[in-house]
Amino acid sequence: MKIAVLDDWLGTAKDLAPWGTLEAEVSFVREHVAEERLAGLLAPFDAVCLTRERTPLTRRTIEALPNLSLIVTAGRRNAKIDIAAATERGITVCGTDSHGGGTVELTWALILGLTQRVPQNDAAMKAGRWQTGMGTLLEGKRLGIVGLGRLGRRVAAIAPAFGMDVVAWSQNLTEESAAEHGTRRVSKEELFATADVVSLHLNLSERTRGIVDRAAIAAMKPTAYFVNAARAGLVDTAALAEALGAGRIAGAAIDVYDVEPLPADDPLRRVPNLVLTPHVGYVSAENMGLFFRQMVEDIAAFQSGYPIRVMTEDAPALG
Repeated sequence: MKIAVLDDWLGTAKDLAPWGTLEAEVSFVREHVAEERLAGLLAPFDAVCLTRERTPLTRRTIEALPNLSLIVTAGRRNAKIDIAAATERGITVCGTDSHGGGTVELTWALILGLTQRVPQNDAAMKAGRWQTGMGTLLEGKRLGIVGLGRLGRRVAAIAPAFGMDVVAWSQNLTEESAAEHGTRRVSKEELFATADVVSLHLNLSERTRGIVDRAAIAAMKPTAYFVNAARAGLVDTAALAEALGAGRIAGAAIDVYDVEPLPADDPLRRVPNLVLTPHVGYVSAENMGLFFRQMVEDIAAFQSGYPIRVMTEDAPALG
């Protein structure tokens, strides 16, 4: 069996899992491969391992890979895999478990970085300057959680330690569920109009795509901050950039982008009061190790004829 491990950007995959236990030839690809080159690169391989949604496997690509019999993705879901096309070809798709703690911790790092002006102060100190502006206390402020799911609840649970009031909204959130997790359900309009910090924690779907639209961003207070460590497609990025450029909100931090890796000349790199991190919410030694170890388990189980953690269209991640 020939296996390709794609987008091993940090060159750590080989050392984080026992690939040598597999009866296979494993190749690690560190550079990001553009979609138009993907079929040519993957043609000799029987299995492909994907790190989250860094590389799409579209129907066109899948149909161009006659040897492919197994796709393994890090995480419990991957919107960039055409599972229907894989199923039609008889290709098995498997996933892995994932630690959610990294995204939760990054979210709070971004909130604190924004409100305490950590990037600005770091840049000023390294340029030989001293204090350049005042920070903002979280105590007494309102945190608005958009999406009170597995990660949103964990982010919300930390807010009281800073003395924050917490409100939440999503399309299916009930008052009872919000109260159960220490928050109060409000309308989308009230959340964006009253929150001092808005943090986004929704899955991307056709129903949620663009849910943070121009109207929602326009409703935010000029002193408010916005954080997105979820998915870029949830947000009207152009409207967010415009609001930041015009000073209509105090600042924002994002970890996810419409195109990844973010091109060097992307205009987002020049937007004022915007903190950028390179989609690192899940990139920890603990989480990446879990991904790669379970990829090896998935491959071994497939080779034995009893695949595990199989993903289907109707059940994106069966354990």
